[in-house]
Amino acid sequence: MTTHDTPPPQGPGHWTELLHVRLERIEGLLGPAEGAPESERPAWRRRTRGEQRWSVMAALLVAVWVQWALPARLSIRPHWLLPVLELVLMAALWVAHPHRRIEHSSRLLRALGLLLAAAVSLANGWSAVTLVRDLLHGSEGSNAAALLTTGGGIWLTNVIAFSLWYWEWDRGGPAARAQGSHQHPDFLFPQMQQEGIAPADWEPHYVDYLYVALTNATAFSPTDTMPLSRWAKLLMSLQSTISLLTLALVVARAVGVLR
Repeated sequence: MTTHDTPPPQGPGHWTELLHVRLERIEGLLGPAEGAPESERPAWRRRTRGEQRWSVMAALLVAVWVQWALPARLSIRPHWLLPVLELVLMAALWVAHPHRRIEHSSRLLRALGLLLAAAVSLANGWSAVTLVRDLLHGSEGSNAAALLTTGGGIWLTNVIAFSLWYWEWDRGGPAARAQGSHQHPDFLFPQMQQEGIAPADWEPHYVDYLYVALTNATAFSPTDTMPLSRWAKLLMSLQSTISLLTLALVVARAVGVLR
């Protein structure tokens, strides 16, 4: 006759110990490692090659195209002003740093990048406020398809605009992240919390911040990536609020038109 070993009882002390082990592991991944060799640090905490700029440029071109396609009544006049300004800023960034990878920074490059994000946000914010005002006053027409298309374009540009802010500010921006000059992250990605779930050379790129902005705009809250700094929490809260108001008013008006 065989006997089976019974597992020891798992009381509150056992789970408390597991929690401390988990917290120590995360602290070891996030905390400063001054004495650790460079090769033993995760890629997002050491000096690496800068990320390629094609993804952020593609997103910016989409934002410019959407703003250009919006009805003129929803844009800052003249209608072409901010889209052209954004294209000029993109060209200026390319001329000032004509490399495929973002590895160097200066006050000029930093200012141009932040000004570009501000221009996209200003144009989209103006369109969103104007659309909400017209919806509340009942003057936004009776074409449900056009209303949903316009609201969807503003919502998409809102996602791109906030992804630019997340990308530009997390640990000092893309160039500072490539240099590994900021140890404490503003966003905690899952790949930062546990070893073995991502390649050893993983580090966040623009697409990761675009995903954060997209999920925050659809779930109206953080999903798998947590904001750590106060500015990150405030920005994500602002984006969720704008997204919720835009979707709620546009969908409600479209349903009313269809009825």
